[in-house]
Amino acid sequence: MRFDSIEVKDKTGAVIELRSAVETDAEDLLKYLKVTNTESAYLICEPDEITMTPDEERAFIARKNESGRELLLLAFDNGRHIGNCSLMSVGSSVRYRHRCMIAIALYREYCGRGIGRLMLGTVLDEAKKLGYTQAELEVVTVNEGAVALYESVGFVKCGTLPDSMRYRDGSSVDSYWMVKKL
Repeated sequence: MRFDSIEVKDKTGAVIELRSAVETDAEDLLKYLKVTNTESAYLICEPDEITMTPDEERAFIARKNESGRELLLLAFDNGRHIGNCSLMSVGSSVRYRHRCMIAIALYREYCGRGIGRLMLGTVLDEAKKLGYTQAELEVVTVNEGAVALYESVGFVKCGTLPDSMRYRDGSSVDSYWMVKKL
């Protein structure tokens, strides 16, 4: 789905633009994925696993925009892409249609400014308007800041997935499955 541009203020008073991704964002998005996956051990892949081409990313963005029930929301500070929050349908069958997944990440330098909360709130509002009644996410248990953010907006822990993420050095971490009723 497409989401028209809005402006919000973060904790520092900076004006942050929130809008849907457009195909011309493809190269910035690929760079963002590689950098944020380098900055954080809490995201789902290693930077070298991001192999999508700009054309593939443009096609991905187009599919999101054409979808009636999914959203790729981007945040910008003075025109610089600084983060994403995704709304993804769990399934289209009657039994799963009410559920959506949420994923979010920011460049490290923008964390702690309330931008994630603003993006998350926007995406959850859109999810409710689209008829979803349950939002879900997975978060690494040691990512205490993210867990606190999710709990503060109404997500509850529904279980722990042991060894959900395994690193190249052989170590692993658990994840919480969290759910919010909309």
